[in-house]
Amino acid sequence: MTTNTRPGAKPVSPNFSSGPCAKRPGWSLEALSGALVGRSHRAKPGKAKLQLAIDLTRDVLGVPADYKIGIVPASDTGAVEMVLWSVLGARGVDLLAWESFGEGWVTDVVKQLKLTDARTFTAPYGELPDLTQVDTATRDVVFTWNGTTSGVRVPNADWIAADREGLTICDATSAAFAQDLDWAKLDVVTFSWQKVLGGEAAHGMLILSPRAVARLESYKPAWPLPKIFRMTKGGKLIDGIFVGETINTPSMLAVEDYLDALKWAQSVGSLAGLMARAEANTKVIADWVAASKAFAFLPKDPATRSNTSVCLSIVDADVVAKGADAVAKVAKAIVSALDKEGVAYDIGAYRDAPAGLRIWCGATVEAADVVALTHWLDWALAEAKATL
Repeated sequence: MTTNTRPGAKPVSPNFSSGPCAKRPGWSLEALSGALVGRSHRAKPGKAKLQLAIDLTRDVLGVPADYKIGIVPASDTGAVEMVLWSVLGARGVDLLAWESFGEGWVTDVVKQLKLTDARTFTAPYGELPDLTQVDTATRDVVFTWNGTTSGVRVPNADWIAADREGLTICDATSAAFAQDLDWAKLDVVTFSWQKVLGGEAAHGMLILSPRAVARLESYKPAWPLPKIFRMTKGGKLIDGIFVGETINTPSMLAVEDYLDALKWAQSVGSLAGLMARAEANTKVIADWVAASKAFAFLPKDPATRSNTSVCLSIVDADVVAKGADAVAKVAKAIVSALDKEGVAYDIGAYRDAPAGLRIWCGATVEAADVVALTHWLDWALAEAKATL
């Protein structure tokens, strides 16, 4: 009879949640000591902080100079909703969904906005829809760049027409700062602070191309817009939104935290450095999976595997032979055991996804911590199997 050897070293940071995500290495509350608390965000110092957040975002991500960047309410969800309700309906729209958040945007467009000229392209968890069937030349397109809950991303933007007439609306919340977004192919990009840079929740980023601005200024939707969604006045873009004059009151503590994360990003090489860190973390998982007979990537195609929200399936033959309930039980046991040990928090698959694990490998995670985690995953699997 063999014994399951308990690993020694634990990850220095056990935070592998896919949102909110791990803070940058070395982060402490001291990072917020310069926060403009007790002051109006509309005062000159407050506006300056918000403008700096916009400027550093542009610098780190390499956003084109003629694209507008705004800080908006309600995280990435708020940013996406603002755009869907403000620009859709001008022409037909193609909607892509291969995980829960993409499915949410489909629901909003089809069941809430009730657009009749809407086509939906879906795929099960682990796969992408057939991108060649999407009409990016004449229709608007709504898609997630990286499916946070499935670990599946688009491999590139080659499928998007360069001379398109419609708008491409991209939810990039778990892709920005870790993957190379093709700005020339994207008209609207949204993300939230609590993803790749590990910022705090409640604030969304909205990036608009000149073509998106032109749509906002030339098209008025048939439905009423609540104040929190309005980006134009008198047929003109409200420029203040994109120079730090936020629609509602932001948390200056959260702003300070985002600034800290952006400055750290610059210190590690901005986007190139952040991507390299995420790729190194994901390679640790990939090398471990390649040598394992118990775990596999949920995404079928290596070209579409996320380097942030890495989703894994349990394929251990002994477990699989006992059926789907056993797989789910083992996955839950692994998550529970590593949480109890203080090794890894929040690594269970998303509630709508197939049973398995989801391990955040974004830039704020250290590769050495991922290495340590893999040893504990093997241990936890063996412990869970012993209870079947």
